[in-house]
Amino acid sequence: MGASKSNREVVESLYASLARGDAVTVTKLLAADLDWWFHGPRRCQHMRRLLTGEAAGVAAFRFAPVRVAEVGAGLGEDGWVVAEGWAGKQDYWVHAWCLRAGVITSFREYFNTSVIVRELGRAAKEDVVWAVWESQSTSLKGRSMPGLVLAI
Repeated sequence: MGASKSNREVVESLYASLARGDAVTVTKLLAADLDWWFHGPRRCQHMRRLLTGEAAGVAAFRFAPVRVAEVGAGLGEDGWVVAEGWAGKQDYWVHAWCLRAGVITSFREYFNTSVIVRELGRAAKEDVVWAVWESQSTSLKGRSMPGLVLAI
């Protein structure tokens, strides 16, 4: 097997696999006991529907991240990846993925909430660009969204 993928590359591969409907690859990227937490309206539980097969046979929601960033660890290390995107004009989403040894072990999903992530408990590294991550909700146009601060 080739060189290890960065955590960001693993998460980007997950989104690409979901878009292709490649359940085999998705299953390999996720831990069997994935820890999952959702915050938002019930109608927006799109990822749950995709991963459980509930969305089969209907027009499935397509997650197309506009930004994906690693928070903390580097190549082959445990760490978090945060992704965000828009679904039409109304639904803004943020995903926080925790990876261990290249496998996604934990997932936090937020809909219509602005999110700030602050990494705690590690000494700062010079090469860590995203020790603090904040949503970039540029399409609000006079609309406000509740904010959430995540410490990871």
